[in-house]
Amino acid sequence: MGQTVLVVDDHSPTVELLRDALTPQGFDVIAAHNGAECLAAIEEQQPDLVILDVYMPVLNGLDTLRLLRQRLDEQHLPVIVLSGRGGFADVRSAWKRGADIYLTKPIRVGAVVAAVKWLLGECGQIGEASEQTGASAAMSGVVASDL
Repeated sequence: MGQTVLVVDDHSPTVELLRDALTPQGFDVIAAHNGAECLAAIEEQQPDLVILDVYMPVLNGLDTLRLLRQRLDEQHLPVIVLSGRGGFADVRSAWKRGADIYLTKPIRVGAVVAAVKWLLGECGQIGEASEQTGASAAMSGVVASDL
């Protein structure tokens, strides 16, 4: 069994798109559709990484992230934040709450897969598409192009 990624998004096609991209890479994907479901899923299923949308009903992504960091205290759970907004204030707000990576929508599936692999320590697999660049260069290009 592979590492588990929790995808939290109220837009089901986004969840399915990420499931279809991550499952062939060896990741187990579970889903939640709002922040409250996310917090419950983390307690029950203990994922290795969370992909968290910002704009959701019930409990938005940034409030969810803040609560997640408070509850986990010293235990670090990598979180990739996805948002339709990419301004400096938006990114800063997510990072202040504990985001590891901030990616903008529309989703670039390759960027999300690379970020997941990077955060879960599978750096050698990121550069497979272009072996000349290496993992660090591949990830820095992903983050720079998405911000």
